[in-house]
Amino acid sequence: MTTETHAEARETSGATTAGLLKYVHRHGGDEAVAEVLRRAGLERVAVELQDQARWWSYDTRIRLFTAATEVLGDPDALFHMGASAMRSGLAHSLVLVLRALGTPRQVFRHLPRSAAKFTTVSTMRVHETTPTSATVSLTLAEGYEHSPLDCAFARGLAITVPSIFGLPPGVVAHSECESGGSRTCVYRITWERRSRLRRRRPTAGDDDPELVALRGQLRTLQTAASELVASDDLDTVLHRIVARAGEAVLAPAHLLVVAAPDGGAPLVHAAGIPEEQLAGLADRLLAGDDLGPSAVVVDVASARRRHGRLAAIYHSGEGELTDEQTMLGAYAGHAAAALDLLIALRDARLEADRAGALLGLAHELAGASDASAVCAIVAETLPRVVGCSSASVMLWDPALGQLQGRSSARSEPVRREHFLGTPLRPEDTPELVGMLTDREPRILNIATSSPALRQFMATIDVTDVVAVPLLAGSTFLGVATASWDAGEAPAELGGDVLARLRGVGDQAATALQKARLLETVRHQATHDALTGLPNRVLFLERLESTLAATGADVHLGVLFCDLDRFKAVNDTFGHAAGDELLRQVAARLRAVVRPGDTVARLSGDEFAIVLPDLLDPADAHQLADRVSGCFREPFRLDGRPVDVGTSVGVAVLCGDAPRTADELLRDADAAMYQEKERRSGITR
Repeated sequence: MTTETHAEARETSGATTAGLLKYVHRHGGDEAVAEVLRRAGLERVAVELQDQARWWSYDTRIRLFTAATEVLGDPDALFHMGASAMRSGLAHSLVLVLRALGTPRQVFRHLPRSAAKFTTVSTMRVHETTPTSATVSLTLAEGYEHSPLDCAFARGLAITVPSIFGLPPGVVAHSECESGGSRTCVYRITWERRSRLRRRRPTAGDDDPELVALRGQLRTLQTAASELVASDDLDTVLHRIVARAGEAVLAPAHLLVVAAPDGGAPLVHAAGIPEEQLAGLADRLLAGDDLGPSAVVVDVASARRRHGRLAAIYHSGEGELTDEQTMLGAYAGHAAAALDLLIALRDARLEADRAGALLGLAHELAGASDASAVCAIVAETLPRVVGCSSASVMLWDPALGQLQGRSSARSEPVRREHFLGTPLRPEDTPELVGMLTDREPRILNIATSSPALRQFMATIDVTDVVAVPLLAGSTFLGVATASWDAGEAPAELGGDVLARLRGVGDQAATALQKARLLETVRHQATHDALTGLPNRVLFLERLESTLAATGADVHLGVLFCDLDRFKAVNDTFGHAAGDELLRQVAARLRAVVRPGDTVARLSGDEFAIVLPDLLDPADAHQLADRVSGCFREPFRLDGRPVDVGTSVGVAVLCGDAPRTADELLRDADAAMYQEKERRSGITR
């Protein structure tokens, strides 16, 4: 919710300050205006003081009145200023409303309501009205010091009422005044009957007050319309709607509530409403409740859509005048048209952004080489395509029977890490069981989800989720999700949102299939098909990368292993038994090395091991002894024990001595043959 706030109390309408500055400019020019502002200490808000939609404190009003009287050198300046309000363009909308009342007498009967549009600290009462006279009183609220200048301005305003109907100004008699000790200021205004006026031929200078007001109101509406369409930011436009509504209907407070274009909580903008009252008033306005006689309420609606409601609110039930709802409604129509245009532009940009995101997604997925990259690309793209708060991809692990998070677009590290580290299991999550069974999407809400899923959603701080399965034919690969924080989800999640998510899910499933195929091909190209160990190509790659990362204070070792009596096994038991022996050798070698070591089958019965991060060269020989030791136990082939040994050669890179991977491997190979010769008599 947004409410307009500034240091000034909302006690005096900007129509008064704007009219004063216009009068001073007419009689003294720019220099006089500047001097008035300087003496009043209001140079910094010169532009705002000319805005009829703004409100100011009673103190600011009196400071301006005092400064204007001094600068113009006219003790009756405030009376003349009030009397010339019609020529100062004071509140065109109010002139039209008052004109619609028909006669000066009717205007004076409604004068308390008119006064509420200019001040919130004075109360006006009508004591008597006749066809040619009215007696009214004005009482300043307690706690405020009465000013004779304020009284003079009020008298000047009072005599302009007949002018609204083309009559000469009235005559005012001031019988009582607060400055003289009375509790109220009492005015008696008299005017001529229309029937007694001599008919005159209109001249070019005799503009009808109604025509002047209509022209002014038209300019106001045109300016407001131009301002509203000048921005493509929704928040700015809503703020301007509330600000300009003050010119359509003079009131101390305005409230606008519109539906959020993408769903979620309504958008609320206000001026002059205390923060503690704002939420309750906004809820009542949106619900269509009657706000009572103190409010003028209209729909902000166009032929295309109903956006919300706009209200001008007074401090009491004495504010609304005839036809003000029409005035505010005309302005609300401009506001609705501006919102239509803004939303159309926003939707067009959004669709263009989505189209660009989808094209980018297709391009990036085409270049993704593994499942992790695919998941990251999809999760980062989904918020732009779907319009969600966050998104994720989870992959199904058939070996563990669980759904594991692989990527998340959430910005909060703690929630992202919880998501990635917390698998979902079918035995705990009925929603997952359902998806595994029917392969259909799920629309989930935290309030109606199973306990385990509810806790999971609460921890990652989402309330609404749309989940679509990622399928390769009938094979379940995982889930892509779009999620929303509390209050941000659109009203309808099963239409366009689901369709867009499904489209991205289809691309993701295809990319995952391709990535898995690439991973399989890459694995086959770099691994031995018989033992699953890295082959010579991958072994040399890892040895090169380990060489590049080895510093001067550590050592790197390479072991080269050749089986003893392997040919005899093939000749005696057959090649199938020889293959089984190689698989068992691979398993034993993996079991005795350290976690960071690389075991590879280079060819035939030749194996090699990379030993990084050795603190001492002797460590390589100790590891070589462990490798030799794992061959002491016989292997079992076709149910029979078979003794097979190995010869192990060791090469160690010490310090920063330059040597290539091929050189290290050759040195280890040569050391292996030296070891084999030392153990002479052992045949291959």
